[in-house]
Amino acid sequence: MKTDSYRHKGLRKQLIEEIALKGITDNNVLLAMENLPRHFFMDSSFTEIAYQDKPFPIGCGQTISQPYTVAFQTQLLEISRGMKVLEIGTGSGYQACVLSEMGAKVFTIERIRELYLSTKKFIFENAFKPKVFYGDGYLGLPTYAPFDRILVTAGAPEIPEALKLQLAPGGILVIPVDQSGGAQSMNKIIKRSDTEFEIQEHGMFRFVPLLGNKE
Repeated sequence: MKTDSYRHKGLRKQLIEEIALKGITDNNVLLAMENLPRHFFMDSSFTEIAYQDKPFPIGCGQTISQPYTVAFQTQLLEISRGMKVLEIGTGSGYQACVLSEMGAKVFTIERIRELYLSTKKFIFENAFKPKVFYGDGYLGLPTYAPFDRILVTAGAPEIPEALKLQLAPGGILVIPVDQSGGAQSMNKIIKRSDTEFEIQEHGMFRFVPLLGNKE
């Protein structure tokens, strides 16, 4: 069983101060990340470096995102307690648990079966609250729609129409969309009506690709 020591808490506090200096201003995001032990979501050999502002591999060709990137995407979502949030790309489960720590009702989809099984087991054993599903993120979760917020944590070639349809009126979709050179433009899409979407661009990032189907 992993422990959250005073040292871990001190390192986490330093990390939160670092990402705040980089421009994260939403105190609810910062507090959630300070409360949630990131090292729980990583292999034990990474415990000492879990609080560096860097991504790390988690197996299956996937990564746990850089803390600043997690904070940046979460801040763009403008989360309020009780919101229904869909996350595409469960990975380690860290981002989903940050959203849950903020009081959101989180549904998260993973398409790599090995990762889905291990993360679902981890979330259950640690009494975290996100509901984890195995499926194709491009299709979303229509059975549970509409969602107040949708977050995609992998680089997509385009904005999936299914996700736009599953967004509630006034809802926000945050998704990295592929550009030339292998980087993605962070898009924030606000659903103004069933046919009108406002698209904002918020800088360039690098994510693993959003994969279709299941494996």
